[in-house]
Amino acid sequence: MTRRILITAGPTHEAIDAVRYLANRSSGQLGLHLAEAARDAGLEVTLLLGPVALSPPAGIPAVRFESVADLARLLDEHFAGCDVLVMAAAVADYRPRQAAAKKLPRGAEKLCLELEPTPDLVAACAARKRPGQRVIGFALEDAAVLDARAQDKLRRKGLDAVVANPLGTMGARDIRATIYTADGRVIKPPPAQPMPKADFARWLIEWIGATW
Repeated sequence: MTRRILITAGPTHEAIDAVRYLANRSSGQLGLHLAEAARDAGLEVTLLLGPVALSPPAGIPAVRFESVADLARLLDEHFAGCDVLVMAAAVADYRPRQAAAKKLPRGAEKLCLELEPTPDLVAACAARKRPGQRVIGFALEDAAVLDARAQDKLRRKGLDAVVANPLGTMGARDIRATIYTADGRVIKPPPAQPMPKADFARWLIEWIGATW
């Protein structure tokens, strides 16, 4: 039975130079709602929180990260101690191959950035999970390809479940989600969708508790 839950939330910032970075539009809102719902359900919550403007819920200590490398180190530290990892953070897929130590001056010519892929953190966790430990990922895709790519992500990364939601979820107050599980189930939260993220978070935590 789930007792200890590890939740990641928010974006990553990947440095270009001393002041600029690459990022995405994740607000961290859903992850914070998940942490709050898990706390209210009586679970022991560890929250890994990226660079967002929102504050963590009361009573939940948050360990902050900035980059993919920061989050990787925190997962190495905290993953072994959880029963379920809910990987709600929007982790960058690419980062500058080399960040400048100082601020790059603005010039007349184009600035070309060489990007490299970042490590696949959720797949790495899934690959080293112990028996009974669960890993839940998220898939954010265009609606036309969402279901196919979410199910591919589930299989390819070795996840126990993936929460699939369309691109409009990012930055919105509501969410329209479908859960795919490794044992072939397709689950939609009741009643009608979309639903407020806080309501979805409570439903998802209840589903996790009832399933594992």
